[in-house]
Amino acid sequence: MIERLTLVVRVLGAIFFGFLGLRTGQALAEGDTGLVRLLFWVVTPVGFTLFGTLAAPFIITVPLQRLQEWSKSIPPLQLILGTFGLLAGFLLGALATPFLLTLPGVGGWVAPFVVSFLLGLIGVVVMVGREQEFADFLSRYLPGLAVASDGVSREIVVDTSAIIDGRIADVAMTGFLQGTLVVPRFILDELRHIADSPETLRRNRGRRGLDMLSRLQKEAPIPVRVAEEDFPDTHDADAKLIRLASKLKATILTNDFNLARIAELENVAVLNVNNLANAVKVVILPGEEMTVHIIQEGKEMGQGVGFLDDGTMVVVEGGRRYLNEQLDVIVTRVLQTVAGRMIFAQPKGTA
Repeated sequence: MIERLTLVVRVLGAIFFGFLGLRTGQALAEGDTGLVRLLFWVVTPVGFTLFGTLAAPFIITVPLQRLQEWSKSIPPLQLILGTFGLLAGFLLGALATPFLLTLPGVGGWVAPFVVSFLLGLIGVVVMVGREQEFADFLSRYLPGLAVASDGVSREIVVDTSAIIDGRIADVAMTGFLQGTLVVPRFILDELRHIADSPETLRRNRGRRGLDMLSRLQKEAPIPVRVAEEDFPDTHDADAKLIRLASKLKATILTNDFNLARIAELENVAVLNVNNLANAVKVVILPGEEMTVHIIQEGKEMGQGVGFLDDGTMVVVEGGRRYLNEQLDVIVTRVLQTVAGRMIFAQPKGTA
């Protein structure tokens, strides 16, 4: 692509400078005759043509490449708002030009340029300064075009584990997820293989994931799109997922602990469903009272074990004799472990 562009620029440079050399030679040869006239008519155009062929890529291509690299460092929303503000300022300057031309002397032709430049600069500053308001507007009224505060489109790449888990459908329905859910084609293929598995449990998990995706597409308030990008040189699905998220500057939604760690090492943002579930659990402090259903014995002598609605384990000292009963307890301590949160309590009457 770059070589083809360079060739086109060389041809255009040769034509432009060749024509410029021809006109220059004509001007220089005017009034001369003989060999001098022939030299001006031939040597000057040929020299200008060679100069245009060799110098055009450096005069045109290099500055354009620098401009392209600079533009990539500007967030898209800032670029759009800045361009709009600049055009609006120039338009106001054009409208004011007829009045400015009536100024006497040099001011009549200098003032329009100065006023247009100042209005364009003011337009850029004003529009870029309202970037966050425009980002909030797009997120609220055009979720399909949701844009983060840094101007980057909010896209969330979904992992197989999060799809099979199924909880993201409920989270999406609440409106907490903003942007676009991106489901890669290779993840869909992996999900289809799971749904076709001869193992009953694995097959049911795959089908649940497909049902969840169908529900998201039909009912979720945010758009869901299938990404066709693939990386044939990579066979591992997790590695493909990280490369895709990095390419799109997107976030990965998963509940795979290992994938989350690797993505963080690759500087890819991660939304972990399990971390979200732990974060929204009700805060319980020692001394609080609750009612728990004792369903099994604990590891220690006399202990009974129950579970809260969010899956938190409650270990009740002396609760074994209340097996299969509802029991009022008082929390004695709360322990946060790698596997989750554990609550230790004792029967209310013995506190």
